[in-house]
Amino acid sequence: MQFDIRQHILHFKQRAGTSRGVYTERKVWYVTLSDDADAAHCGVGECAPLPQLSCDDMPDAEYEELLTTYAAKVASGELTLENLRHDEGLRNLPSMLFGLESALWHYNRRSVSLSDTAFARGERGICINGLIWMGTYEEMQMRIDEKLRDGFQCVKLKIGAINFDDELQLLKKIRSRYSSADIELRVDANGAFRPGDDAMRKLDQLARLDLHSIEQPIAAGQWEAMGRLCESTPLPIALDEELIGVNASVRKAELLDTIRPHYIILKPSLHGGFCGSEQWIEMAEMRGIGWWATSALESNVGLNAIAHWCAMLQEGGSLTGGADRAQRSVIPQGLGTGMLFTDNIPYPLAIETRADGVPALYFNL
Repeated sequence: MQFDIRQHILHFKQRAGTSRGVYTERKVWYVTLSDDADAAHCGVGECAPLPQLSCDDMPDAEYEELLTTYAAKVASGELTLENLRHDEGLRNLPSMLFGLESALWHYNRRSVSLSDTAFARGERGICINGLIWMGTYEEMQMRIDEKLRDGFQCVKLKIGAINFDDELQLLKKIRSRYSSADIELRVDANGAFRPGDDAMRKLDQLARLDLHSIEQPIAAGQWEAMGRLCESTPLPIALDEELIGVNASVRKAELLDTIRPHYIILKPSLHGGFCGSEQWIEMAEMRGIGWWATSALESNVGLNAIAHWCAMLQEGGSLTGGADRAQRSVIPQGLGTGMLFTDNIPYPLAIETRADGVPALYFNL
């Protein structure tokens, strides 16, 4: 094969606020693998580390040098979709691993239709949550109303940037109009709460609103404190940032056994590519821990790969050769980020509302 690496800048339609800061643009790298004899036979993958969050976030020149090294190994045939997961160096470079897995998957399939699923055939969509970014009280209220008008039955709010009492008021307004049977509410604190009494007090207040779960209430890396919260919380806790950089299987087991969360949230470009994410899922299911998948602000190139992977998982399959699974995550997934950018890459993905009136992500090739 030949390979090509190109950097691309995506621009958000509106400022995307989290408790760690505000995104206005998104930097990604595209890896293209092509056949020496047939340039039309190609595969594209997206490498998209998140600044100050990904464990492989590094200066651009250093990132491109490493990515070039590994892309050359893939092009030469030294690394394949089957053995990428065993490379010790790539294990700690999840955004590169995800991009190379995606490129090889696309190359092998010869189509952006990456799976043999009802989703790939356009027969079934993937149920998704509506995402509400942080902003002023008025901005968040407007965004919530928009998602509810669009028919979303699961809404996720980023919290932790404005006054907590104001955020509670927003959630109370939703609950005054819709019961938990009508609208599922998730919140994501991105580690904004302080460990101990502060976190527990806020969890108690949130639990009274009959929420589905809260993601990462306190900052990652405090396993004992997070474990105590999970043991006594009145509100189910999901781990997200906590999983970043935990790439060895023995450490994954240690984290799950120490914290005992109710859910984990898998983002392949952050959590070990597809192979590392599938290992997280297998280990979580063995412990009775639930999960769902989300994208991590990739363009449609990465989102397409994650969506097809998610569709395979929902039908009990696997990309990386794991055993068929009896448990399948059919709860809403976090795959609604493709509409965030003004200059996204055109792909046959769309959020559509069909017969049941609920928005879902569809693939229409």
